[in-house]
Formats: sequence, structure tokens, C-alpha cells
Amino acid sequence: MRINIIIPAYNEQAFIADTLQSLASQSLLPAQVVVVDDNSTDDTAKIVTRFAEKFQFISLVKNTSEAVHLPGSKVIRAFEKGLAAIGDCDIIVKLDADLILPENYFETIVDVFKTDEKAGMAGGFCYIEKNGEWVLENLTDKDHIRGALKAYRKKCFEQIGGLKPAMGWDTVDELLAKFYGWKVVTVPELKVKHLKPTGASYDKTARYKQGEAFYTLGYGFWITAIASAKLAMMKKKPLLFLDYMTGFFKAKSARKPMLVTDEQAKFIRRYRWQKMKEKIFR
Repeated sequence: MRINIIIPAYNEQAFIADTLQSLASQSLLPAQVVVVDDNSTDDTAKIVTRFAEKFQFISLVKNTSEAVHLPGSKVIRAFEKGLAAIGDCDIIVKLDADLILPENYFETIVDVFKTDEKAGMAGGFCYIEKNGEWVLENLTDKDHIRGALKAYRKKCFEQIGGLKPAMGWDTVDELLAKFYGWKVVTVPELKVKHLKPTGASYDKTARYKQGEAFYTLGYGFWITAIASAKLAMMKKKPLLFLDYMTGFFKAKSARKPMLVTDEQAKFIRRYRWQKMKEKIFR
């Protein structure tokens, strides 16, 4: 199966070489790796160019955007630039520029897609370094694929309408995949080193965006409140709950456009309630 990888990158000179080297060391090499330099002010582009000169499947695309990093929109706009530059493929991958993947990563991902024709998305787990050890970056449920390392079967990617340029894109993609009958497969043995903690550069405006995402996903008040409390506790910052709920009510008051249709929103609420019941009564 032909794998094409897109890596949005903004000021990643400290990490991008490690990421590209881990891709060049894969037991199953990708057909294409397109790095989208999203208006970086450091040496990101120079480092990617050096790798592109050495490895034919790596290329650089330049993008210009605002420097402000609001999660969701900036990275997906850069991803779309890369999407326009890739050729035909069976698997589309969105990667962050601060990862080190195990050598069998894509060989294993391809096995998932070949084994189960209903597998629409697949991915491993992110690990961060703490006190000299690599530990699971435990920010989500074990059945969720982090936005840092999403692999999509092309047919699934097309059916869900690609990725939404808004915070919550890496949740709505999975919910829509399930809406259309695809499976989302996580592979625990694929342990990926995440070199930069998630959300390290987010300010309060960005944190409000999480609550806005819950609104635009059609969660409604109660699911948003439960999800906000859970996420705040997982991050060990209880006061984030207030930021998330503020973002939800701001979005509701402004009547922000939804990321899903009414039918999809109903499915999402039923799915979320069912998952909560399973956790309570298991």
C-alpha cells in the first residue's frame, strides 16, 4: 500500500531532523513525505532541504500564514497545502514535526489496513520524556488516535470530507469515520516519542477554543461539562474546566458554525453517552 505523509511544520528546527531520520529508517518506506514549512522564522526549511537532497521521497513545500498558533486552523491549513502536493496513494498520514517513530511503525500500520477492510484510521501512542523515562502522554482515551500521528485509509479520508480547519478536527474525524461505519484502530505496541509536550505554547484564547470545539461537535451542555472536567483533570489543571466552559458558551452565544450536520450531531451524542455508560457499568 502506498503511503503519503504530510508534516505541517512551524519553527521545528530542534526536532524536524529526528522526525525525518525516523521516517528514512522505516522498515517500510513511505512513497512521499511532504513537509509544509508554515512561515517558519528559524532553520526548519534548511534542515528539510538537506534531507530532501539525500532522500528522493522527501520534499519541501512553502506556506505563508500568520505566526499566531491557534490549535486546529493553522495546522490544518498547512496540511491542506501539503495535501495538494501529494500524488495518488492508499494511505494518507498527518504527522507532527516533533516525533520519533519506531522502525516498524508503517509496516504495522499497513498490516492493520490490509487485515481489516473496515479499518479507516490507525495509529500508535505518544510517549513523553519525564525524569529520564518515556511515559505515555495520557491525555485521551486509549481508543483515540492523537492528532500528532493520524493515518487514514484514503477512502475513509474522502468520505469524512478531509480534515476540518478548527480545533476538534482530530476528534470529529474519528466520530465521522464511525458515523460512516469505519473502525478507528489504535496499536499500543507502537510507542512514538513525542519530543514537545502537547499544548506547550497555548494561551488562554487557545484554551477557550477547546470549549468552542465541544460546541461545534454538537456535544451539548452536559457532555461538554463532563468532557471538560475529565480533560482538565487529565491535564492536572482543574481550573481549565472554567476556560473550556467559557469557550463553549462564547461559541453558543455567537452561534458558531457547526462542524457536523444535525444527523451527525445526534449520532455523536448517542455515541458519547454510550461510551460513558460503558465506563460506568463495566
